Amino acid sequence: MSIPDAPTRGPARPGPYVIAGILLATAIVVPLFVPAYSIDEPRLAGMPFFYWYQMMWIPVTAGLVGCSYWLITKEDRRRREAVRGTTGAEDER
Repeated sequence: MSIPDAPTRGPARPGPYVIAGILLATAIVVPLFVPAYSIDEPRLAGMPFFYWYQMMWIPVTAGLVGCSYWLITKEDRRRREAVRGTTGAEDER
């Protein structure tokens, strides 16, 4: 005799997952297109564009990953609360 599996999360909304995927794909794909930034000018404090552009993507990528994490965590929390029945009517409004 098996114990029926109780759901731990409510139904997912695709929106937050799609947005998080787009943010992560942007952080991966844009730096891979090397011909777009394989140039010398403009220089920033004497540093060629090629180098400072890549360095600029480090904090940008961290921000995009952070936003993705926040979106997914918020959606997961909403799904868990939906199963527990603690989702207040004020959240739905």
